[in-house]
Parts: sequence; structure tokens; C-alpha cells
Amino acid sequence: MDNLKKLGLTALGTALVTAGSAQAASMSVSGSTSLFFNGEDNSDLGNGWSMTDSITFSASGEMDNGFTISTTLELDGNIMDTRTLSIDTGDMGKITFSGDGASGPIGAWDDITPSANEEAHGVATSGTASGAANAAATNNIFVYDYTITDGLALKASYTPSGGAGVVESSMDYGLLYTGMEGLSLYAAMGENNNQPSSGITGKADLSMFGVKYAMGAITLGYQINETDSGTANEDEDFTAMGVSYALSDDLSVSLNMSEIDFESTTEDQEATGVSFSYTSGGMTISGTHSTIDNQNGTATADNTGYELNFVFSF
Repeated sequence: MDNLKKLGLTALGTALVTAGSAQAASMSVSGSTSLFFNGEDNSDLGNGWSMTDSITFSASGEMDNGFTISTTLELDGNIMDTRTLSIDTGDMGKITFSGDGASGPIGAWDDITPSANEEAHGVATSGTASGAANAAATNNIFVYDYTITDGLALKASYTPSGGAGVVESSMDYGLLYTGMEGLSLYAAMGENNNQPSSGITGKADLSMFGVKYAMGAITLGYQINETDSGTANEDEDFTAMGVSYALSDDLSVSLNMSEIDFESTTEDQEATGVSFSYTSGGMTISGTHSTIDNQNGTATADNTGYELNFVFSF
């Protein structure tokens, strides 16, 4: 990890020192708005309707040395959300600093199984459904992407220490293989010394392996994640599988299942979700119906949730 950390920081230093004036620049604005409905079987949520709106400003320019500098800023409702600054060096890879909205491989690949809308455990319900991974915080982090060779890519991240309660940095790194038609293999490992951002209280070593294979209209996926915490009874093993089918260029459906085995309890969280997605021009309609048993390892916490989304992009 130390060598990889030095490589990333050296590449960043080189990029900052050698970057010259911009020769060309481009700017763009994109946006979307959506209506969202969420409900569940075990409680009365009241009015389940809500809306979101997002406007993203993007700018990029090429420097004298050929490096490309780009930045994005998203206004989500009345707050600044995703913010990134990227330095694409070409042969040395791309370094992105994210104020918010980016993840390293453990977080970005937490569940790669194919879904038309949501992960099996992704629908909001009363109680707390545990997530697929326990990655470190995603604010103010460095992410490094590098193409090793055709079909093999490296992704790494560095989360600096953050003061009280987060006195150590965290790092993950992973490989993505796409050298065979239709096949994607994911493998990553790292650490979380940034416990307040996740469901664990102790420092943890993290790992994941996933495989996805597309053949015609059908895509299959399988994944395992492990959280090895330094605190007793906090280990977690996550397993997921999914299949999606493209009925047409516009309509897809999927079936997803996941399970989390907790060291602290004999009850496993088990989730099954059915999703669909339909796209027509700039409009996407998607929905999910999920059953989640033993939420967060609690035997009495079973629930069924559902959501419907209407997204309009412009």
C-alpha cells in the first residue's frame, strides 16, 4: 500500500508541477428532475411522494503538456453536492480529487450485480438495512485510475485522516479485467480507518470479488465482500447475485438477491428485489419491489419496500 500511495502522490506532484496554460476549454451544463414514490408494508410513511432536481456544471481544458484538467459541480436541490477536480495525464493515468460524490474501488464496486434499478437491499424501509460494504468516507479523497494494458485497469483511492475520531488515513486498490468479450472481473482490497462513516466502530480490512457476464440480452453477476474488523463481533460477509434481461433497447427487468452474515448474530440479513427500467428519450421510469428479512441481523425486523421513479433529463 505504501508503494502505491507514493506512486499516486508522485503522479499528482508531477501533474501539478508540469501543467501549463490551457490551450482549449469547453463548458457544459446538464440537468435532471425526478418524481419519487416510496412505500413499505410495516408502517405508514405518510405522503410517499417527493422530488429531486440536479444541475451539473462541467468544464475541461487541455494544457500545454497535453494533460487534460476537468472539473464538475452539481447543485442538488439547494445544496452543492458532487464536486470533483480531475487531472488526466494520459499514459500516467488520471487523478481525481473529490470533495463529494466519488468512491474508491470498495465503495464504487460494493455491489456490481446487474440491476434495472436498485440493489436487492436498496429500497428504503423502516429500520436500518445493512449495506454491501463498509468503505471509508467518500468526501475529500483522491482516486487514481490507470490502464495497465488493454482489458486490465487499476483503481485506487486514498482518504486522508480527518481529525478527531479519524486520525488515520485509509486506502483501497482494485483491478478490473474486461479482456474477454462479455466478461468483467472485479477484485479489490483495502482498509477503513475512518469508522464514523460506516456501520462499524473498529478499524477494518476490506476485500471484494465480483464477476459479471453478458451474453446477448442476459447479464449475470455474482459477488462476495468481506469486512474483517479489529473490534470483536463486527465481521461481516456479504454475498450477492443477480440477473438482468433486456426485453428491448428501452425496457429491462432484473432479479437480485443478497445476504449478509454477521459475526454478532445468528440471523442473516436476506434481501430479494425485482426491478424494471424503461427509457424513452430523456425520460426514464424505473421501480423496485424488495423483501428484506432480519434487517441488520435482527430476527423481528422483516419488511417489504417498494419505490417508483420518474426521471427527466435535459
